[in-house]
Amino acid sequence: MALNWGLRTVTVVFVLCLALLGVVLYRVESQPSAVVASAGPQETALGKFSPRAAPLPAPPLSFADQSGKTVTLADFRGRVVLINLWATWCAPCIREMPSLARLQTRLDRLAVLAISEDRRAAEVVPPFVEKLGIAGLGIYLDPKNDVDHALGVEGLPTSILIGRDGRILGELQGAADWDSPDMVKLIEGYLDASGNKGGDGAFAARTH
Repeated sequence: MALNWGLRTVTVVFVLCLALLGVVLYRVESQPSAVVASAGPQETALGKFSPRAAPLPAPPLSFADQSGKTVTLADFRGRVVLINLWATWCAPCIREMPSLARLQTRLDRLAVLAISEDRRAAEVVPPFVEKLGIAGLGIYLDPKNDVDHALGVEGLPTSILIGRDGRILGELQGAADWDSPDMVKLIEGYLDASGNKGGDGAFAARTH
């Protein structure tokens, strides 16, 4: 009798272990890979631009150009600015950058600031930019991730569109096809908007 009870107990435990193993394997198989660089081009979902219903002033931002000179967001007062936060290790960032460079060439009224969040930016960014052939794009460095933190960015790439008055118009999390007809039309709308011409109040308020 005791032997039969022991066999039943072992059998139940074995069945429960198999069921638990099956649940674990199912969850592992259903999880997407956490390694950004492993995804192929066709697997990278494009982000969607999210406009701000009530644009608020952008925080003061400071970064550096490739020569090490300090640059601030206020230096671009009076222009529509597209900040793109990226890194050399970020595969979606790398894939979108050529289209970002083409967007800058097409819309010279727009100031595209591609700000690297690499910790060793001064060392790794220049050869990366040369290899990718995007020398015409405005490349900047933020090795301490100050811009990232000030804007509350949660992942790379992230792009922030800022109006002439220094207010954040919207953001896009993830990669984008920046010179696609729809994206160009969207940004041209902000460039042409009557409410986005003239004044640089938000910039001026932080620089006086």
